Amino acid sequence: MLHIESLDDGLELFKALGSDIRVKIVNLLLTERGMNMNELASRLNISNGALTSHIKKLEACGIVTTSSESASHGNQKICSVNIDKILIDVEKREPAENMYRTEIKVGHFTDHEVYPTCGLSTHDAMIGEVDDPRYFSHPDRYDADILWFTKGYVEYDIPNFIPQGQRITELMIEAELSSEAPGVNSNWPSDIRFYLNDVRLGEWTSPGDFGDVLGIFTPDWWYPNWNQYGLLKLLLLNRYGFFVDGRKISDVTINDFDLTSSSSLKLKFAVEDDSEHVGGLTIFGKTFGNYAQDIAVGIGYKPLE
Repeated sequence: MLHIESLDDGLELFKALGSDIRVKIVNLLLTERGMNMNELASRLNISNGALTSHIKKLEACGIVTTSSESASHGNQKICSVNIDKILIDVEKREPAENMYRTEIKVGHFTDHEVYPTCGLSTHDAMIGEVDDPRYFSHPDRYDADILWFTKGYVEYDIPNFIPQGQRITELMIEAELSSEAPGVNSNWPSDIRFYLNDVRLGEWTSPGDFGDVLGIFTPDWWYPNWNQYGLLKLLLLNRYGFFVDGRKISDVTINDFDLTSSSSLKLKFAVEDDSEHVGGLTIFGKTFGNYAQDIAVGIGYKPLE
């Protein structure tokens, strides 16, 4: 997901997408799941030089990425779309006076209850046996950069190191998520619920468990018929409600919690039996999927009144 926080910040993006040919390039890359430069130029009936100019503009604003791959006639440049969604804040959001930012490793959950199919892995190796929930208590779980389960939950303690005497005015969470299907299935919906301090904030339905192409950061040894990447979701809890990717999900607000510098913050990701779509959950860390980050956290705060 590409998050544009103001119209001014989006000028280069708007210019890049203000061209019919560049929109065609994006659509082709989405349809074909990536193409090399020669194939792309041929399909568009333009020269390689003209295509290079268009690709550079799409790269500059983060829409397209290119990589070199070996082929029988030497290296070739492969183009692919780098984002799944663009979120643009048209109305400027009132900023918090201060913001504390941190990241939580995927394996640093403090409580869990999970059911197969399930598992964890570091960047280099699986942790224990697949589909054995006992390994979610293994000491090596702290190094996990991906985890998955069919139903249940994982809960994290969010570090709260805002200055003393402050109140929390907003909470932002950014994480790469997907469903968990047997094998992979891009059409496998799952209702993923989010809780703060055991209060349900809302839910988002993941469309599937994506395995059509290798995730950008997913290690090469990873099994091709397993989860490869997810969708980057932005969760925001403020005085107006709870939002997912800018869309209001519920009327629960930050004021309902009365959070200060001394408050504990427990974030839970859950897939529950009473959901319409019990399709599992996968959480990706910085060495898996398409985004080089762990669970990113932002805590906005102001002085106590």
